[in-house]
Amino acid sequence: MPHLTYDVVVIGAGPVGENVADRVARGGLTVAVVERELVGGECSYWACMPTKALLRSGAALRAARRLPGAREAVTGDLDAAAVLRRRDAFASNWSDDAQVSWLDSAGIALHRGQGRIVADRLVEVTGGDGATTTLTARHAVVVATGSGALLPDVAGLREAAPWTSREAAAASEVPGRLAVIGGGVVASEMATAYAALGAVVTVLARDGVLPHAEPFAGERVTRSLHDAGVTVHPGAEAAAVHRTDDGTVHITLTDGSQIDADELLVAIGRMPNTHDLGLDTIGLKPGGWLTVDDTLRVLGEDGTPLGGGWLYAAGDVNRRALLTHQGKYQARAAGDVIVARATGAAVDDARWGRHVATADERAVPQVVFTDPEVASVGLTAAAAEAAGLRIRVVDYDLGAVAGAALHADGYQGQARMVVDEDRQVIVGCTFVGPDVAELLHAATVAVAGEVPLHRLWHAVPAFPTVSEVWLRLLESYGR
Repeated sequence: MPHLTYDVVVIGAGPVGENVADRVARGGLTVAVVERELVGGECSYWACMPTKALLRSGAALRAARRLPGAREAVTGDLDAAAVLRRRDAFASNWSDDAQVSWLDSAGIALHRGQGRIVADRLVEVTGGDGATTTLTARHAVVVATGSGALLPDVAGLREAAPWTSREAAAASEVPGRLAVIGGGVVASEMATAYAALGAVVTVLARDGVLPHAEPFAGERVTRSLHDAGVTVHPGAEAAAVHRTDDGTVHITLTDGSQIDADELLVAIGRMPNTHDLGLDTIGLKPGGWLTVDDTLRVLGEDGTPLGGGWLYAAGDVNRRALLTHQGKYQARAAGDVIVARATGAAVDDARWGRHVATADERAVPQVVFTDPEVASVGLTAAAAEAAGLRIRVVDYDLGAVAGAALHADGYQGQARMVVDEDRQVIVGCTFVGPDVAELLHAATVAVAGEVPLHRLWHAVPAFPTVSEVWLRLLESYGR
């Protein structure tokens, strides 16, 4: 059994693990990553990239149809086969050759197989052929294994072989009828994508559409789904699922009604990929989320760093913010802090303090690529109130902004900023409307930087752009 030693061992070679390894290597340490599937992970092959490729063509077609002149040039509907081919290209046809080549160029060693922690700083890798390799980490082991789809306990569901986000992102053809259990981001985006591709879509949204967003966001997306021919059942819950020999999926609801579909997508949440990592050997619960401090060290039940602080966890697996960009943010923090500690630098000095991960609660940006788009950062009004803040909510009609009117005839949208009245800073922003994703980073800077409202008056938006909404929000606030 080969036994190799590195300064750092990273379990998981998705975007989070890659970024940890890159920062560690740039800091002069030796590093290896362990990956049981494809280098590049969920985002590259089954999530961010392929799903946004599925959505983009429909969004472009809708945009053209909203503009006179362009509308007249549109002569048909989407070519589903062409959309799927473009999706395949963005998923690199599920080949990780380019990602492996990048690891080589960055001086990062790759070990393919299932990685398991067998003792402090010791990882055993079991390859596809059953052969094992033992890796010792001088300074740190980082868990960056992400999350997987959560399947509820519904009678017959697993036997019916439902789609999860993976199958929806990588499907080779468009089903005639698609049923979706869930109303969150994945459910709403995939309902949008497959309706545009020609499927008859039914959404069973027990808690409504986008239940964690500002209420107006879910309301507008629900109306748009209806307009696209999607049937949305708020409050609906599956009681049993059965797939017949001909492939038809029968979903029986708790009220006794039944829905038939050719495919069923389950998108109700995520669970950590920690069930087969050997966590029990170091006193942690297999299959559980990993709790970390702001430097991403894993904490034991007593709230102190496990084993003196050699184990780190970044990305979905620590449940701070299940978003690729936040995982990469954590990865940069973890990598830099590991280098600092390995080289004897103080992690709280001027050089390293900026790398501590502190933005995962109050300044998380997210875009839902539905029609309309929903772009948000920070706290919703309800979350701000629950946090005990004294707030003021300012809403503005995006369609009344000159840049939006130019962007599309009949532009409909809404903007909201949530202001902490005691500190006079914005703690949350939500934009709903076509192409509002490009408004989001300005809001993120304002929230993360805690820019006082009186200073935002001097950030003058260009005219005529949709960003002029910032001026209108400040005017509506009135100070």
